[in-house]
Amino acid sequence: MAQFTGKKVLVIGGSRGIGAAVVTRFAEEGASVLFTYAGSKDASEQLAARVGATALQSDAGKRDELLSTIRDAGSIDIFIYNAGLLVYGDPRETEPDVVDRMIDVNLRGAYHGAVEAARIMPNGGSILFIGSVNGDRVPFAGIAAYAMTKSGLQGLARGLARDLGAENITVNVVQPGPTDTDMNPANGPLAEVALAPMAIKKHGTSEDVAALIAYLAGEHARGITGAMHTIDGGFGA
Repeated sequence: MAQFTGKKVLVIGGSRGIGAAVVTRFAEEGASVLFTYAGSKDASEQLAARVGATALQSDAGKRDELLSTIRDAGSIDIFIYNAGLLVYGDPRETEPDVVDRMIDVNLRGAYHGAVEAARIMPNGGSILFIGSVNGDRVPFAGIAAYAMTKSGLQGLARGLARDLGAENITVNVVQPGPTDTDMNPANGPLAEVALAPMAIKKHGTSEDVAALIAYLAGEHARGITGAMHTIDGGFGA
C-alpha cells in the first residue's frame, strides 16, 4: 500500500492512541509524516524511529508555538488535527483555567492550525479534524465543555469546506465513539457506562479510526467535504 507516496502529512498530536495509529498508517502507505507531541517525548521518539516519521515537540494549546511548527513544516498535503483534552465533572465545580486550556487545545488550536496549514497547502489537499460522537450526542452529565469543543469542530469543518473548496481542499471531521485509548481504555472505570448505549458492545480501535482517516484523505474521497464521519459502534444510533 503506497497511495500516499510523495505526500507530506502533518499530524498534530501523534504520539499515542489514535494519533500514533494515524502516523503509522500514513507512513506505511508511503507518506512523509511529521507529527507533534506536547509531553510524551520517549513514546514519540520511539514511534518516529519505528515508522520513519519525524517527531516535533509543540504545544497545540499555544497558538504561536503551533503556527511556527506548521510554517516550519513547509508545504503540507494532508493536515490532521488530533490534539485533544478531556475535562469532565460538574461545570459548577470545574476550574475555569482547566476548561480554557481544553478549549485552547481542542478548538482554538484546530481553527488556527487548519487556517495556517491551508495557507501552504497545494491544490487538492486534505484537512481532517478528530472530533467525537459527543459532538452530536451528550448522553452523560459532566462533559458540557468537552462536547462544546467537539460540536465546534463541526461548524469549523463546514465553514472551511466552503472557504477552501475553490482550491479543491477537502475538510472533514472523523467522530470516534468509545475507542480503546489512554483517554478511554476498554478496561477503564467508565467502560461499562460507555458500552451501554452501543449497538456493538466493544470499544473501537485506533487502527479502525486511522483507516477511515486514510480513506478520507485519499483519491477515492475527493468529493467528500464539509461532512461528519462517525465511527462509534452504534453509540449514537
